Amino acid sequence: MENNYCIIMAGGIGSRFWPMSTPNKPKQFLDVLGIGKSLLQMTFERLTKIAPETQIYIMTNEGYVDLVKEQLPDICTNQILTEPRRKNTAPCIAYAASKIKSINPDATLIVAPSDHLILKEDKFTEIVQIAIETANKNPRLVTLGIKPTRPDTGYGYIEFVSKGDILGGQVREVKNFTEKPDKEVAELFLKSGNYYWNSGIFVWKATTILNALEKFKPELRNLFSEEHGFYNTADEQASVNHCFEVCEDISIDFAVMENAKNVDVVLANFDWSDLGTWGSLYTHLEKDYNGNAVIGENVYMINSTNCIVNLPNSKLALIEGLDNHIIVESDNMLMILNKNDEQNLKKYMAPMQESSPKFFE
Repeated sequence: MENNYCIIMAGGIGSRFWPMSTPNKPKQFLDVLGIGKSLLQMTFERLTKIAPETQIYIMTNEGYVDLVKEQLPDICTNQILTEPRRKNTAPCIAYAASKIKSINPDATLIVAPSDHLILKEDKFTEIVQIAIETANKNPRLVTLGIKPTRPDTGYGYIEFVSKGDILGGQVREVKNFTEKPDKEVAELFLKSGNYYWNSGIFVWKATTILNALEKFKPELRNLFSEEHGFYNTADEQASVNHCFEVCEDISIDFAVMENAKNVDVVLANFDWSDLGTWGSLYTHLEKDYNGNAVIGENVYMINSTNCIVNLPNSKLALIEGLDNHIIVESDNMLMILNKNDEQNLKKYMAPMQESSPKFFE
């Protein structure tokens, strides 16, 4: 494990998890499962099985540093890497990979979002170890693919080379990436068998990803290059802030993964969700005999079915006659929304943000 380093991406605002998730405290810092741990804390604990705690870095927005310190009090300040502006994942990875390479030129990086739900953690560790071995053996960019269970249009898909039986843990060469297809295309992908969901979890040597950035995004690579000599000095933050101010806003998928030819996918079969929506959370929660998933000690469901409810333990609630709804209350904000309309949440929120801005500060 001595050359393993983890980068936890924790800078998003999680707007689709309103009203619990707000710009001041987004979903990665919340206990959305009602188990006493935030998604960030669960991710950190999961990755301690893969790398030493001192080699797990948190990449986040500068406004969330105090939240990270509060939730992970044992990590050192130099393990928290900050971005002054959100510029998507490619600049974040260019920064973290360059910094870690300056510390250990032989580092292997595991890049993971902070807000994913992974229930079979031993299986996750096993799959990541296979990815690490693959990335260490040859200069390959490795991603984890998740076996799809439904034609979901909210996920990206990975097409891989088909050869014989498809088993969990197998490593396959990637042919193409497809971003969030429509329902008809997603159904075709599901039937074909050689398309998996793109988990957004990556494994690669620091040198491999930096060489790929040099090839496809040389300006971005040069901006954050360890050869400038500012990493691990008093000038690091000011220099990094400048890099983020002037760099391109682009994801690592568009910058590298969709262009590179040295990409592999490890076929994963653990229970996974990116928890992008309340609906995706619902599928992973325990439900009563009416299909209701309830977080909250004092919630009484009457003639209601297939709902997801998240209310503070301090609130007493009676919910009667609802089907297929999301009911969430947090910090004097209440949402009652049909699950079928969840894709319209941002549209519904827009006039509220304009007329009641104090609730979104």
